[in-house]
Amino acid sequence: MNQSFYAAAVAASQQQQRMNVTANNLANVNTAGFKAEQANFSDLLYRNWTGPDDVQLPRGSGSRMIQTTTDFAQGALMQKNEGQNYAISGDGFFALRNPETGEVSYTRSGNFHWGSVQQQDGTVFYLCDPDGYYVLNQAGQPIPLGEDSEADYPVGVFDFANTDGMLHLGSNRFAPVAKNGAVMEGTGTVIHGMLEASNADVGTEFAKVIEAQRSYSYALKMVQTQDEIESTINGLRNG
Repeated sequence: MNQSFYAAAVAASQQQQRMNVTANNLANVNTAGFKAEQANFSDLLYRNWTGPDDVQLPRGSGSRMIQTTTDFAQGALMQKNEGQNYAISGDGFFALRNPETGEVSYTRSGNFHWGSVQQQDGTVFYLCDPDGYYVLNQAGQPIPLGEDSEADYPVGVFDFANTDGMLHLGSNRFAPVAKNGAVMEGTGTVIHGMLEASNADVGTEFAKVIEAQRSYSYALKMVQTQDEIESTINGLRNG
């Protein structure tokens, strides 16, 4: 297949993936603790072809989206007095433990509630996230309900030396990978009665939509132009 068709087709499909990332950011503008993602592109394989005077010239085969990176910049803090709501001012994450597997993940979303757990000695209530994961204190233990359900409880803050490349699990939860290093105590301050808003910016995301639309239209124009060239060449041959 002609290289121009291939490069244009790849470009169009990759811009569609870029739009998916942007659409997800826009859909979560009002989601507490959401962290916007950025699509990153890289050029594909280069090959050499022989030009005038036998000069070897590079010929690219397009580009593709290689990964998405998460922007962990802090969102605005908004007051949310009712219930067990927490925000982190500064760096760090809340730690959540899956009650079934024991796996620990991390989030910036602090909209918690009291979840009931049936034990042999009766029903026990622990601070949980909307999915029922236990919120951990600084010692890495679940937080039980005390005498006052509205009181300020000791929610822990954890962090990593490098947050780049953390695995996005969904529901605003992240899991560390090898390059993030060992978990350590976070430097951020927990504020009870507040929630961190999404850091996705509508203006920025719509600018990305326009960029993706134009890149997509240029790719289709490239297909159209190459098709016209091919038709002209075939017409000359038939003539």
